[in-house]
Amino acid sequence: MLEVLADRTYRHLFAAQVVALLGTGLATVALGLLAFDLAGYNAAMVLGTVFTIKMVAYVGIAPIAGAFANRVPRRAFLVALDLVRAGVALCLPFITEIWQVYVLIFVLQSASAAFTPTFQATIPGVLPDEARYTRALSLSRLAYDLENIASPMLAGLLLVVVSYNSLFLGTVVGFAASAALVVSVLLPSPKPTAPRGIYDRTTRGIRIYLATPRLRGLLALNMAAAAAGAMVLVNSVVLVRSTLGLDASALAWTLFSFGLGSMIAALLLPRVLDKMPDRPVMVGGAALMALALLGLAGWVATLGLVWPVLLGAWLLVGLGYSAVLTPSGRLLRCSAHAEDRPALFAAQFALSHACWLVTYPLSGWLMTRFGTVVALGVLAAIAGAGIVAALRFWPSEDPETLEHTHDNLPLDHPHLHGARRHTHPFVVDDVHPRWSSQL
Repeated sequence: MLEVLADRTYRHLFAAQVVALLGTGLATVALGLLAFDLAGYNAAMVLGTVFTIKMVAYVGIAPIAGAFANRVPRRAFLVALDLVRAGVALCLPFITEIWQVYVLIFVLQSASAAFTPTFQATIPGVLPDEARYTRALSLSRLAYDLENIASPMLAGLLLVVVSYNSLFLGTVVGFAASAALVVSVLLPSPKPTAPRGIYDRTTRGIRIYLATPRLRGLLALNMAAAAAGAMVLVNSVVLVRSTLGLDASALAWTLFSFGLGSMIAALLLPRVLDKMPDRPVMVGGAALMALALLGLAGWVATLGLVWPVLLGAWLLVGLGYSAVLTPSGRLLRCSAHAEDRPALFAAQFALSHACWLVTYPLSGWLMTRFGTVVALGVLAAIAGAGIVAALRFWPSEDPETLEHTHDNLPLDHPHLHGARRHTHPFVVDDVHPRWSSQL
């Protein structure tokens, strides 16, 4: 997997991703402490609002940013967004009111909503070979998992010698270093595209996404991953601290178990995906998550919750979670022309986070109102429904090259070369407005 780092451009981009993630992790820890200073025991409400603002920014801003990503130089766009994020982080230590937190977080997360899908859409152009791109996706997934472990550890070490406000300076350094690394390489320039109206550009990625069967299946699997992931991320603290009566270090180890499962899957997936298609791997990962939740619900209902069983369940959920998310970039890459990829990656970013916007509050409400068994059962049922929908939307036979007939174009159209029926790699675009053999 590490052989892709021999490519200098990708190596610098990967390093930019890692340092930005570390900076974001430091900000997450510092933000919790800042919220407590400003709001005291109402800090949970403040943080809940912050996370809601984050998701709203992701869902609302990403498609708009994706619409304009190909109209500016890719490198300059990414660097500008990194500098915006660094500037916001630099302001955070000086705020004195809660409303200022909300405003700055909206700006920060809006920049992230524009940066992340544009960055992701750049990688296929840097690594056009599918096998190398698959390994890059696994490395990216590994970076996210390591950030969840390394950032809290680093924050804990720094807090021994500095105040939490200094952690925001670490965030500034992370984003500034990311900008410097992006500046240090040449990125593929976006190809000129046909002039389009604002509505067309803004909705293009989502329209391509929803018109492509494999991507409708991906959206259903995103919902399955969000259901299982929300159970882990929202309710672990209740299960460990309240139900089991364990300390904060036990909570860290519980979340580590989830991250460990995800890392193991990320390390194994490149070889698995060399031999198996994406669909069975991703559906199998979603099924593993659903079964892990159901199994834990059955254990809790009959024998009560014990920590080793919880650790094992979260390990399995992490394995399935990574098996669903890691290959998604491959599906997006083969489902659009290069000029449409920023919009398509932005659509994936927005729609997947819309799933989280549903499952985050639902998970917490179910746990608070009905308890552990019901929360596990309902979220497992949502994951199962996502699997059924994915199998329905995403055909098992899913070739990239399709034979099709154009009834929507005149015979002298340049695309036809005088033949209405032809075969080529098929994606939804202006001359293929829907997924059908009859166009």
